[in-house]
Parts: sequence; structure tokens; C-alpha cells
Amino acid sequence: MKAEVEVLHPGLFSSIQDGGRFGYRKYGVPQSGPMDNAASALANLLLQQERDTAVMEITLQGPKLKFLCPTQIVITGASLSPRLDEEELRNNRVYSVSAGQVLSFGKRISGSRAYLSIKNGFKTEEVLRSLSWSPGITQFSRLEKGMKLPFLGVNEKSISSLSSVGELDHLASEIVEAFPGPEFHLLSTTEKNMLQKSHFSVGRNSNRMGIQFEEELKNNLEPIITAPVIPGTVQLTPSGKIIALMRDCQTTGGYPRILQLSEAGINVLAQKVPGEKIRIKLIKYLKEVN
Repeated sequence: MKAEVEVLHPGLFSSIQDGGRFGYRKYGVPQSGPMDNAASALANLLLQQERDTAVMEITLQGPKLKFLCPTQIVITGASLSPRLDEEELRNNRVYSVSAGQVLSFGKRISGSRAYLSIKNGFKTEEVLRSLSWSPGITQFSRLEKGMKLPFLGVNEKSISSLSSVGELDHLASEIVEAFPGPEFHLLSTTEKNMLQKSHFSVGRNSNRMGIQFEEELKNNLEPIITAPVIPGTVQLTPSGKIIALMRDCQTTGGYPRILQLSEAGINVLAQKVPGEKIRIKLIKYLKEVN
């Protein structure tokens, strides 16, 4: 039996992501990688493997997967009511899986994105030195029914004992940390205060490229000359739309970059569903000590 995972049902939006794709931004290639780096890294660390090992990122509604070979798995991040056959699973715990068992997901309890790590990682096609799926870059951008995802099998006798940890703190946080962006200084004092004192709701027009907020910030800022942007860059459009760019974002943009989310901030925002509110906490850059 091949060491593969068969996709019986794809769920809403699931993809394979490793640490990301680096060194190709000058060609317009997005970074990709897991939206919530902390949850993804924890899944791999529990299996005692490199934090950037390829995992499956599962958004809101999970897939149904059949394992064709014994292995071990961990699920972290969002609580999506996972089950292995009829056994209810807990997040942040290592489970042994036998050939033929089926992993499924049910009701969303909390969070937006869960991470499925498998012993030795998924071994899908490498493109530009990364296994991360990305629209227009890799053959697939999401799971499809009937897919068979390869991995390195393990001998059932060599499967280690179970281990687990508690839940990650950032999953329930509403605080999104950010640094002032390159054009932050162009905002008025009133606009700066509104950014820091208001609650912002995650909009429905949100995905791996960017998360847009429902509330607007009226402004008189002019568009800028096209400039570099990276995951976590927060843009402000002339109409007042606030857009936080995420892992599959473009590499340049022409809207003022008013904020830059910290890695911790990106992780918090990645776990919010449409309608949930966040509050921005501005972090000042540390002055260099002579």
C-alpha cells in the first residue's frame, strides 16, 4: 500500500503549505506559507520535525481524508471538531493512524484555520524550492476530490508514544500588533487615534491574499508610486478601505502602507472569521542602543 492520503471530500478550502517561497519576489512570486505560522509550527514540533515541514492548512470547513498507510498526525489551530473514524480528536495531541482510517471534520467551534501535520510531512511537487500551493504558481491551489497526497510512511512498530500541549494563547486574542507603516506619518492625528482606539470587523471579502475590514477610515491620502509590500502590510485605499495583505499577497502596491503587522499580529488575524472584531495595538520601533 502506497504512503498516501486520499481526498474523499475536499472541504471548503484546504491547501498544502510549508515555510514559504523565498527569493522570487522580484519576479512577482508571492511568499505563501501558512497563514498562522505559530499553529503550523506547533503541529510539526509535536511530531519532532522541522517547523517548516509541509502541512495541510484547513479553512473553516475541513476535508474528509483516508490514510492508505500507518502514520502519526497532529491537528492544531482552529477547533473544527475532528474525528478519526468514530473517535473524537483533540487539538495539539499526537495520534497514531492505521491504514484505512478516515479523518473528518465537523462543526467549527473556534478559529478559522486548522493545521494537519503528518509524520515526515506531505511530499507534494516542489516548485521554486517550496511545496506551498499558490494560485498561478503551482498546479493546484486547493484540495480536490480524488487527490492522493504522498507522504513518507512509518513502520507501525516505530510509532512513538502520544504527546500533547495546551492551546495557543493567540487563538482567542482580539489584539493585532502592528508597527507604523512607511506612510503612517501622512495620517492626521485623528486618523491615527481612530486606528488605535476603534474595533475593526473582518469582512467577507477576505482570503489568503488579503483581509479587508468592514469599517472605513476616511482620508485624503494620495496614491503612492508603486512600492514593495509584504505579508502583513496594511494598505489604505482612497475610498477608506483598510486591507491587511496576507501570505499570498502581491509583491508591489500603490496604496499608502499605513501599518505593518507583526508576525504575532498576522497569526491572530489569520484565525478570525468574517464578522469577528479586532483591535490594533501599535508597537513603536526600538531605538538602536549605541
